[in-house]
Amino acid sequence: MTALALEGIAHAYFGRTVLDRVRLSVLPGEIVGIVGPSGCGKSTLVHIAAGLIEPQRGRVVRAYRRHGMIFQEHRLLPWATAEQNIAYPLKIAGVGRAARRELTRRAADLVSLDREDLDKYPVELSGGMRQRAAIARALVVEPDFVFFDEPFTALDVALKRQMQDLVIAAAGQARFAGLFVTHDLAEAVRVSERIVVLDERLRGIAGERFVSLERGRRDDAAVFATVQAYLREDPLFRHIHDTRERRAS
Repeated sequence: MTALALEGIAHAYFGRTVLDRVRLSVLPGEIVGIVGPSGCGKSTLVHIAAGLIEPQRGRVVRAYRRHGMIFQEHRLLPWATAEQNIAYPLKIAGVGRAARRELTRRAADLVSLDREDLDKYPVELSGGMRQRAAIARALVVEPDFVFFDEPFTALDVALKRQMQDLVIAAAGQARFAGLFVTHDLAEAVRVSERIVVLDERLRGIAGERFVSLERGRRDDAAVFATVQAYLREDPLFRHIHDTRERRAS
């Protein structure tokens, strides 16, 4: 049984193809990393999978109960506190106030967001705290699938590592599946069980590789060695850092 299946997905912008004949399945509890050169359609693919964009051809089969999504920008409401931001999906769903408070506190604890920070507005939070709140907002609905659209690109190296560890721990605890779009191969190696590489000629998926070692037990040396082996020895990763004329992706 699969949590998500993409069947023959194709899409184009202004007549220019960005995805073609994409077939991909994600198993329950599996995190799949999506990498590829700039402009190859990574974000377009995850937006189609999440239902934010309708594909021109193909279909998406969603077998999970509910999903959350984390974007590159935190997208917190500036006029709402961290707690109100986290609780917002529950409010939209009609969840009662007492239940909202309990679920919001539980989600905040999952991402190690201090209770004292819940009453603060986004402008009063550090970049890391804002990103924690954004992750908690995605997890508050207790999803069994999470879409990650380059969520840590704007963070510095140390903070990015903390957020990766947070996702690994949350995935292990909540046991959700996910698609994780990133331009950072080391990040894909750290958080994913399987890495899918999109074709540099915009034809869809070029190939995939399974990451050895259990997620969460890959130290810096193992991640570095795996990335170097991919870049030096595996032709599938030859073009992932190419810079192309930017297309909508």
